[in-house]
Amino acid sequence: MKICIALTKGRLEEQFLQYLNSLCFDVEPLINKGRKLWVETGNLQFFFAKGVDVGTYVEHGIADLGIIGEDILLEYQPDVFDLFPLPFGKCRFALAEVANKKETMSKRKIATKYPNITNEYFRSTGESVDIVKLEGSVELAPVLGLSDAIVDIVETGTTLAENGLIIKEEFHPLSARCIANRSSLKIKKASISPFLDALQGQGVLN
Repeated sequence: MKICIALTKGRLEEQFLQYLNSLCFDVEPLINKGRKLWVETGNLQFFFAKGVDVGTYVEHGIADLGIIGEDILLEYQPDVFDLFPLPFGKCRFALAEVANKKETMSKRKIATKYPNITNEYFRSTGESVDIVKLEGSVELAPVLGLSDAIVDIVETGTTLAENGLIIKEEFHPLSARCIANRSSLKIKKASISPFLDALQGQGVLN
């Protein structure tokens, strides 16, 4: 039985293929796919999508499994099985602001791509803030005066430093996650289980 797997395009895709390669899986068809968004190899079908769409495809059963960033799961909360973490895509959320910023008593504005996570974080601290939702490079917001600070995911902190920002607090370590469609996990269990075992280092990928 065929297994369909949705992969998050970009850096997570590259890291996942490196991980598959380390498990002795033939990743050549996936690496040399050109502009194809859909690749079949053996009994596995892979397609490539934006992170937030991976969750949607898995939720609706278009994909049986998905490789997705934990930040997407936390922010959008698709109705899927969050199976287990993977040993790549390591990062964390950070609250950052311009270096040497003067303290203010007024209500702070926080720019972020993650309004739900940011709301939850500040609710836990007891601070009331105004959230500015951005889609692009949030590092610009405090530099240009749109916000007092940002909440974003960071890996090394280099991008923040290069834009004159410093991390004030870090929270919620993240990694890539393997997710599954709820029905697929039952209907295709016999086909999916060996692949999941291999991803967790408990078997061999064909």
